[in-house]
Amino acid sequence: MDHRLASFKAYDIRGRVPENLDAELAFALGRALAEVLPAHSVVVGRDVRLSGPVLRDALVSGLSAAGVHVTDIGLCGTEEIYHAAARPPSPNAPFDAGVMITGSHNPADENGFKIVRGGAIPVSGDSGLYAIRDRVEEILHEQLSSGAMPTPSANAASFRSEYVRWLLRYSGFEGFDSPKKRLKIVADSGNGCAGLVLSELTNHLPFEIVPLHWEPDGHFPNGVPNPLLPERRAATSAAVREAGADMGVAWDGDFDRCFLYDGEGRFIEGYYCVGLLAAELLRGHPGAKIVHDPRVYWNTREMVLAAGGRPVMGKTGHAFIKERMRAEDALYGGEMSAHHYFRDFAYCDSGMLPWLLVASLLQRTGRSLAELVAERMNAYPCSGEINRRVSDPRGILERLRDHYAPGAVHEDRLDGINLEFPNWRFNVRMSNTEPLLRLNVETRGDRPLLEDKTAELLKWLEDHGAIVA
Repeated sequence: MDHRLASFKAYDIRGRVPENLDAELAFALGRALAEVLPAHSVVVGRDVRLSGPVLRDALVSGLSAAGVHVTDIGLCGTEEIYHAAARPPSPNAPFDAGVMITGSHNPADENGFKIVRGGAIPVSGDSGLYAIRDRVEEILHEQLSSGAMPTPSANAASFRSEYVRWLLRYSGFEGFDSPKKRLKIVADSGNGCAGLVLSELTNHLPFEIVPLHWEPDGHFPNGVPNPLLPERRAATSAAVREAGADMGVAWDGDFDRCFLYDGEGRFIEGYYCVGLLAAELLRGHPGAKIVHDPRVYWNTREMVLAAGGRPVMGKTGHAFIKERMRAEDALYGGEMSAHHYFRDFAYCDSGMLPWLLVASLLQRTGRSLAELVAERMNAYPCSGEINRRVSDPRGILERLRDHYAPGAVHEDRLDGINLEFPNWRFNVRMSNTEPLLRLNVETRGDRPLLEDKTAELLKWLEDHGAIVA
């Protein structure tokens, strides 16, 4: 098998450029998409990474060679591709597929492809991605004796203004009245693509926005935007304190995730935002279903039930959460990794809607973000996701299960190992993309117990060969 095919993961394609992703692979991918999906009209976009233009040209060449009509919306966020692919068919945008070229939060020398069908339905390993991979492999062999790639052919377009209007409408800020209190919000784009939308969106919002790193720059002079890493949070946190802001927001490179900071600059774990958003949305949709991931969920389930909703557990990963939401017709879905999904956005994840909805909540209640989450953080403290590199993820996972399961009061295997005990629980799952185990621990209001059990589990893993990722 061609080593580049290892770039095909469970729900997207990603790898280092050019070792694992190159123009030849991108060209073959374009041809394969046209044949396997099949696709006749495709919308394409890319994030700010320096390898983006080369991969885009090759992808478009492959699509064009297969007779596909391509619309290029240029630099954008992943959710702008979702928005375009979900638009009703029309003479101007009858898209039956969309491709986002993005490395998201990965290192700067990596890139990838996220693929959706018309309606923004994700293409994962279970729904066609591996069939595309197999056809790519065949095309790569065929190309060994072929000539140069044809010239890429695409029509340029933009749907950003339309998308911004939809964001304002959904979040309740369309035609807003002047609020009693004008919030100050630090917005850190991390030199990714979020600044492109923010520049247009924030003109219509009743906030004082403090911009930080809005200029798209694939060199990432301030580090690759990935606020899940503690070392990537300092600039946003400091800017919130220096500005005396009410809230801070930061995004990853393709801004399909947003991360919140309170008025003291403290990072808010995505877990607590899931319950907050679920309760807020359920105000207008009592009885609706809310999908959550299995890593940490006691707080989410309690908040959903208290707000009159019905919690549903789904497997981790954007393609799996979206599939479960469609099956359940769920109003909202949230993952602790800061992916937030909305039924009215074709069940897709957005990094713009969550912070708009939270800002609206702050305005409506007059409470601070710290006040809104403090009680929940005390009620259900959590470890945050901790990664450990292992040589045999599946084997170690099973041995860990055998060690702890006899004392558990509940076990499920929806996604990794979930074991519950009277006052604490943990989830350990294998990464879909790397030889890693990912650990999450939570307790019922007992932070010392959280620290003890987290340390105990990490020592067990290290005793069995795990090392810090």
